[in-house]
Amino acid sequence: MTQSNTKQKRRKTSLKWKWAFFTSIGVLAIVVIFSVLIFNRFTNVLLQQEHAHIDNTLSTVSSRLSNYSSPLSKGDVAYYLKPKITSDNDQVTQANGNDLYSNSLIVNFSRDNILVNVYDVHGNELFESRKGAVKFYSPSKRKIFTTRQNGRQVMVGAEPLLSKKNGSLVGYAQVTDKLDNYRATANKLLVILVILVLISVLLSMFFAYILAQELLRPINEIQKTINEVKADPDSDARIPELKSNDELTDLADLLNGMLDQTQRYIDQQQQFVEDVSHELRTPVAVIQGHIDMLLRWGKDDPEVLEESLKASLQETNRMKSLVSEMLDLSRAEQIEINYGEEITDVNHVFAQVYNDFKMIHPDFTFTFDDDTNHDVYVKIYRNHLEQVLVILLDNAIKYSTKRKEVHLSLSTSMAMVNIAVQDFGEGISEEDKQKVFNRFYRVDKARSRDKGGNGLGLSIAHRLIEAYHGNISIESSLGYGSIFQVNLPIMQDMPDEADLESDEKESTESSESQDNQSDNKLPDGILDTSKSDQTDSDNSKHEDPKDNQ
Repeated sequence: MTQSNTKQKRRKTSLKWKWAFFTSIGVLAIVVIFSVLIFNRFTNVLLQQEHAHIDNTLSTVSSRLSNYSSPLSKGDVAYYLKPKITSDNDQVTQANGNDLYSNSLIVNFSRDNILVNVYDVHGNELFESRKGAVKFYSPSKRKIFTTRQNGRQVMVGAEPLLSKKNGSLVGYAQVTDKLDNYRATANKLLVILVILVLISVLLSMFFAYILAQELLRPINEIQKTINEVKADPDSDARIPELKSNDELTDLADLLNGMLDQTQRYIDQQQQFVEDVSHELRTPVAVIQGHIDMLLRWGKDDPEVLEESLKASLQETNRMKSLVSEMLDLSRAEQIEINYGEEITDVNHVFAQVYNDFKMIHPDFTFTFDDDTNHDVYVKIYRNHLEQVLVILLDNAIKYSTKRKEVHLSLSTSMAMVNIAVQDFGEGISEEDKQKVFNRFYRVDKARSRDKGGNGLGLSIAHRLIEAYHGNISIESSLGYGSIFQVNLPIMQDMPDEADLESDEKESTESSESQDNQSDNKLPDGILDTSKSDQTDSDNSKHEDPKDNQ
């Protein structure tokens, strides 16, 4: 039963054959419709010709036999409808000297399918042009119609013969067309049309298959690449460049981009697991060592006990900080869904963070250059903008070893607002600048650990700014410090004051509620690093660019 189901699943019909089949069906329908129209039109023309022959024959017979004022007899009809023929050398003439072939009656009588009959007023047959069983009709006026006689369709024309002299009825004329020529011609046309239909269908199927094979060639490349990646997720196989410049090219580019992104995710996941394992291994080992020591003998020594508890608490806080930042980074992926409509006054947030750091770090000199002429509004959640600024300022302070000075600037250009944070600390090499926004990246791991960093701060800032369609960049030189620049798109449509007041109120309430939470988390679990341990270098959540991977 399983094997049967497997075989059924494996059965498939090639898209090329489907394309060829349905194209042929479409061509068949179109050709059949046109063939039917052509056939009907042509047969109607043939019937009209037969109708004209019958009408012409009736007119000829009627014109010759309507000269009598009394009912017709066989002799009268024979006189006018059976001319006497004489032969003089090569010339065939009637008795009256007229050319036989110029006689319209003889010409009409000579048609194989035409039967001419004349009847007296009582319906008795007086004349027949050739032998044939026909039915007598006695209409009141000329009438041409189709009917069936002896199982075959025929066309009949019947007319009463009225005397030109007194208008009395002298007999009846009837012309019967057996339509043999019509049927023969119609059958030939039908055969030709059927052959044309079959040829059209076969040719359309052939060319449709060839065309489908050519058009779907990129799909084979796509399928081949997907199978390679499926067999080996670490494979670098990619869809080759397609030159068709159509929807399949767009699909190939999209799949290549998706494969590149997936590969980056896999690499980041592997690196993430390795780094987290490495980061957690040390504090866990430290805590375990102190606990083992306390269990053996340290609990009896108050100094050792206090030292071990402090060290264990410090490592616990370090793990708590690491876990919180990891949650920040992962939950930042949901920003566009949860905070897509938030609006923030950049000037207000910038001034608040600036004043907070001036108060917290009185030993530093902070310079604030505001080049904006009015308040600037951007689409970003207030606490996220504050979190980014705190991360950048905290990094600037941690790595300003000699010159304790930080410059901040706020300006606008075109449709973007620019935020810059400059320090005069250690600086970063050109090689390391390309990696500072990676998770857990550190230039000097030992010094970073001493400063309390986990290497996630700039990764969080980078992800937050990108989620709001902005960008963050760095300029740095070893020994001269660094400049971090953040660019965010400015709101083109200014928000209403009522909406701003509502947003400010919600942000304030949210910040107050966060202060009351023991785990210092923003709504939906985003960590508010601006409120947690800014003065404690061992528990800080904001890292220098050297701390990031």
